[in-house]
Amino acid sequence: MSINVNPAFHSPITTDDWEHALISGNGRQGALCYGSPAALRFTLAHEAVFQPVTEPLPAPDTASALPRLRKMLSEDRFAEAATEVGDLAIKDHPGYASTRWIDPLIGTATLTFTPDRPGPGWSRGTDFRTGVVVSAWDGVTCEAFVSRPADALIIRVTGCGGTVSLAPIDGTPERPIDVRVDDLTLTARFTGVDWPEALPGYTVTARSWRTGDGVLIVARTTPGLEPDALPDLPSFDQLLAAHAAEHGDLFDRVHLELPDPRTQQLFDAGRYAIISSTGTRPPTLQGVWSGTWSPPWRSAWTIDGNLQAALLAVHTTGTPELMPPLFDLLDELRDDLRENARRLYGLPGLYAPAHLGTHGRQNHFGPIWCLTFWTAGAAWLGRLYLEHWQHTGDVAFLTDRALPYLREVAAFHLAFAEIVDGRARFSPSYSPENHPRNTGSQATVDATLDVQAVGDVLRALLHLDPAAADAPRWRTLLDALPPYRITAGGELAEWLDARFDDNHAHRHCSHLYPFYYAGDPVIEEDPALRAAAVKAVRSRLRWWLSEASDEMGYGLALLGVAAARLGLAAEAHAALTRISSAYWRPNLVPTHNRDHMFNVDLAGGLPALVAAMLLASRDVLPDGVARLRLLPALPAEWPTGSVTGLLARGPVRVDLSWAPGSLKATLTSAAPRTAVITWPGGTRTVTLPAATPLHLHLPR
Repeated sequence: MSINVNPAFHSPITTDDWEHALISGNGRQGALCYGSPAALRFTLAHEAVFQPVTEPLPAPDTASALPRLRKMLSEDRFAEAATEVGDLAIKDHPGYASTRWIDPLIGTATLTFTPDRPGPGWSRGTDFRTGVVVSAWDGVTCEAFVSRPADALIIRVTGCGGTVSLAPIDGTPERPIDVRVDDLTLTARFTGVDWPEALPGYTVTARSWRTGDGVLIVARTTPGLEPDALPDLPSFDQLLAAHAAEHGDLFDRVHLELPDPRTQQLFDAGRYAIISSTGTRPPTLQGVWSGTWSPPWRSAWTIDGNLQAALLAVHTTGTPELMPPLFDLLDELRDDLRENARRLYGLPGLYAPAHLGTHGRQNHFGPIWCLTFWTAGAAWLGRLYLEHWQHTGDVAFLTDRALPYLREVAAFHLAFAEIVDGRARFSPSYSPENHPRNTGSQATVDATLDVQAVGDVLRALLHLDPAAADAPRWRTLLDALPPYRITAGGELAEWLDARFDDNHAHRHCSHLYPFYYAGDPVIEEDPALRAAAVKAVRSRLRWWLSEASDEMGYGLALLGVAAARLGLAAEAHAALTRISSAYWRPNLVPTHNRDHMFNVDLAGGLPALVAAMLLASRDVLPDGVARLRLLPALPAEWPTGSVTGLLARGPVRVDLSWAPGSLKATLTSAAPRTAVITWPGGTRTVTLPAATPLHLHLPR
């Protein structure tokens, strides 16, 4: 069977820089494809190959200092409180005298094919539907993909012969590595590593075959020092057909048509990158690709916004099976999260640090980045459990995985929050990665995110597990959560404590967290708070659209999603326009800053923003009613368009097509349910039979 490969774009760029490579991946293994007719390069990586660089330590034992830290914070001694944690940590272990990072995701090897017939006419492109990267020049074509069924890089070169070689990636590793290359087998031993569970090394193996009109090549990275046997390569077409069926099933879940080719192209490119980099683990900061020994922030998983942005479109674009790898990772790290809570605060439950990797211990913090004060991480991840339940209706998942996790999150906050005169206080606190304009220190109390994320967990538990023994305590804490604050400028405040002045010139907007998801009933039912949230979006967006901003594009995507959730079509479109013009390279891989740092967070953030402009939904409560808003933030620039395969909470599949004056919607629910549909022309309540599409023609 022959698969028709049609690259979604064509580029004449040749490069020896891996950051400008085209990408292919099966989630477990990734290949960066680059070079020129003189030499084709394929730099490999594997989701499990993090070089052991920094020995993990237990989280610092600061529990006994909590009353003292709270006193400092109450006395406006913010920087002193942050410094105190560092001093205590150094006394606990001298390894805390310098910043401790997680282990880096590294490139494992570069395979080079040197053609015997280079020539002019170079072009390259990626077929998002099949995962095939195509490079071509006069009379020669190279097709490469990372097979899901075969778990290997598969390459076919037609029109010439050549030689194949294997070598370590360029540069110097942070710790010495003993690398040996024997023909097409590379063995790398991580030397000087003696802590338990550290990966001993990895192997990369490759084989090549001459054909009548070219060369076939197969390569694979294996964690550990015993390589897996490579697959035979009887038929490139058969291997591609098997892979394209699996990859294409995921990619084809959603189809978007807009009078905006750039947005349509980046929507597909982003989804392609996330699908291709989700395996048994979620995407790291660099997905499943690396061409360096020292990636920024060591790659891995940053959970104060990055990972959430990367995964934000997984449910809404109809691929919920890409989410459980995150839950599997958290299961493996659960003991570390419990030990963090015990050592840092002397409490039960879970404490998730901002950086997760080969371990989940809170090792990364300092007097400026006082990350031990961030207690909302596990609760924010709890929202992703709720998202999965809301978008799948999987009762076994709810019972066996979501509720146990949420109960442990609640256990921590029941013990951590102080209730004084009926009001809960969260001290210490931290709003990623911002500081109040008037204090200059990231150490704070009562960050709005804390109240929002904890309230999210408590409301969900009371809805989903109302007969639990702890339900009265959950209700007490929920009722004690402090009210939101509106600043003197009229914005929803990032900190509830009036001592802290908002700092809008910042890449994060964590106090808008509910609007990344289903919204916040407290805010949406209060016109003054909703107006304050709108003004907060506009204040942050003003900075983002200025020349002062040049970082963390995924933060702009999250801000855009919040704008869309609040019905701000012009603001959402302005965010989208800045993202698409400044944060994507010609290889159609996004960057962290403007044209700087290969990074996949926006690969999830941009499709999520587009989806949020076309569809919004509230959490489905015990009454089972789905509440959907169609075209909630449709910009004037999209007068016509269509999308199929979006997924609303329920779950309800939504297909839309629109034109001036009309909107067609097809809604399909797996279970029978009532749905309340709101669109720019009105509101209607409908009954959805099980697995039976309901077609609606709605006036606009």
